Amino acid sequence: MKKILLSGIAAIALSMGMTSCGDSFLETDYYRGVDAEGALNNADLLKAAVNGAYYNLFTRYFSGNYATMIGDIPTDLSYWNGQTGHWDDINQYTYDYTDVYLSYIWEYGYKVVDNTARAIQAGNELYANATGDDKAAIDLALGEAYALRAYANFQMVNVFGHQVKVNGNDFSAKPGLVISEDPIPAFTQVSRSTVGDTYAMIEKDLKEALKHFEAAGGDRGDKCYMNVAATNGLLARMYLYEENWEQAKAYAQKALEAGGVSTLTYTPEGYKALYNGGASNTESFFYLDINSNQNWSANSCGTLWTTYNFSPTPWLFSIYAPTDVRTAIMGMDLVNTTDAAPRYAGGKFSHYSSGNTAYATNYLINAPEMFLIIAEANYKLGNEADAKNALFVVAKRNTAIASADDLPSGADLFAFLKDERARELFQEGLRLYDLRRWDEKANVAAYGAPDIKFRYTGYNISELVYPIPSDEINANFGVTQNEGWDAVMPK
Repeated sequence: MKKILLSGIAAIALSMGMTSCGDSFLETDYYRGVDAEGALNNADLLKAAVNGAYYNLFTRYFSGNYATMIGDIPTDLSYWNGQTGHWDDINQYTYDYTDVYLSYIWEYGYKVVDNTARAIQAGNELYANATGDDKAAIDLALGEAYALRAYANFQMVNVFGHQVKVNGNDFSAKPGLVISEDPIPAFTQVSRSTVGDTYAMIEKDLKEALKHFEAAGGDRGDKCYMNVAATNGLLARMYLYEENWEQAKAYAQKALEAGGVSTLTYTPEGYKALYNGGASNTESFFYLDINSNQNWSANSCGTLWTTYNFSPTPWLFSIYAPTDVRTAIMGMDLVNTTDAAPRYAGGKFSHYSSGNTAYATNYLINAPEMFLIIAEANYKLGNEADAKNALFVVAKRNTAIASADDLPSGADLFAFLKDERARELFQEGLRLYDLRRWDEKANVAAYGAPDIKFRYTGYNISELVYPIPSDEINANFGVTQNEGWDAVMPK
């Protein structure tokens, strides 16, 4: 595409090694360019090139904010109080094909894809003649590169493509992404593959990642790098969206086993402590290394959920029981909030250890989601008892729920599970895709706090697909627009 795939941008390789999340590997003042052609000719340079791909994933333009938050902002979970202009077009459904958030998601997603494609190509060329430690290092770099490419493509196809499955209906033939195993040379004419083909490549990349992690003897053992548990978890999420229930629950279980998680925390203090930053979240498999030294300051997710005036909707507040330990992080900014203009105190982006929300990280693939995937898959397969047992692991965050027998049955169980995903996964950027794949008639664009009000009710949100950015279309390299994207916006 014009900005990424067709611009001839070389892969960026950070000049320092990455040994732990505490390193300043994302400082953009410290990098050297690596020529795209033939420069990645040893294991160290390959590792450095993969490190560079993490920067583009990490940035606020992609998973550090925009590509993650777009999954919550336009849904029934997010309230905009009207006092700032951040994200309001997305929240209020007044966006168009020039929207800056969409443009950056597209641009930086393809930067991740391009950088990792170059690393994968070089790594596979190096592998044949490598031996010993070099081969293990190449396997590790390739495992991370394949997983990163899959993550970026998965984020983008869910933003710019139709939901692959909607309550049993198959939309895999709809337009997806421009996909390629190899880097696409500058000025190449391209075309969009289908959503189904895009998902097939994501699946292939994730399974390649697992093969290379196994050949390397494991991952880095550091959760701010792609790893075995996170890769299995992303496969579980992908299979859930494809309604492949058996594979979804199988890979969710593999993620839990690889991540060493069999239970969660069930006290207000313990739950709040998950959000002290970094490795404090013992339930997370993959998170971004956002901290006091490397963060997006005013452009952070923490700022979005505080001074940029986004908060939970009154509806979301209403579905937490007083006995739910998750309410420990649901407080408001009592100095600045009013009923008419609520201001949140940060929630999962509170960074309680410092009180500075800009330092809070994004926990992207987490254990609670895996239990919820297992529960939903079992429900869909008709295994209600197993569904209840998996759901109970998360639902007993509400201490009034003492056993799986306290959960409802039949259709009421699925309704409860849907609300449980809202309660548990808020601020993780998954709600939009849940509403679309369930074919919910959604309520969006909340207003009128503290009352539960939405400007649009009964919206057929499964049809929502965002427009391809106008700069990409106008570049005339073959990327076509999503036809009718504006006709399916709520009226």
